[in-house]
Amino acid sequence: MMLSSCYVNTENEVTVKNLLAAFECEMNVHAKYIAFAAEAENECLFEAASLFRAIARSGEINARNHARVIRKLGAEPEARIHTIEVKTTLENLATALDNEVYEIDSMYPRFLADNRSTDNSAARSFTWALEAKKTRARLLTQIIKQTDLGKGSSPTGAAPEYYVRPVCGYVSRSHEPERCWVCEHFCKTFEAIQ
Repeated sequence: MMLSSCYVNTENEVTVKNLLAAFECEMNVHAKYIAFAAEAENECLFEAASLFRAIARSGEINARNHARVIRKLGAEPEARIHTIEVKTTLENLATALDNEVYEIDSMYPRFLADNRSTDNSAARSFTWALEAKKTRARLLTQIIKQTDLGKGSSPTGAAPEYYVRPVCGYVSRSHEPERCWVCEHFCKTFEAIQ
């Protein structure tokens, strides 16, 4: 991946390359999970659709945070959206979980280890995304079990709400304490995603 600016300090090059990769990843998460949500709606799996939309929003927040640091370090964020292959919702859930687990176990820990930024803003952005992904993986695991058991749809046809913190992208099924344990900000509002 080429850097889009010659204003990046040498000591920040690896960090910026990793931020660009993370930005592209999160932008693809957003696009992919919006498509997965549409398929879940088609299959009347409304809870899965809500979760996909919440994770898509979380990915968008993580991408925004990465973009802010990329610009701060002298480059411009760029992302190529990959072709999206939509399968059944259960297959899409498994794909999503596999992606999240890879990013939890490999991608973000490597980016954090490689971080050579002259400040800690890149580490903070990577950490927030990593922690958001851990909750996303937990929620995906739960919905896969429900969907596999035939309990993944709401009998009323109403999609349940998920809540996304607008600072760090943390996703939950309920309102949680005002002080976020991920970003340590006071988040009096959650974005409700249905």
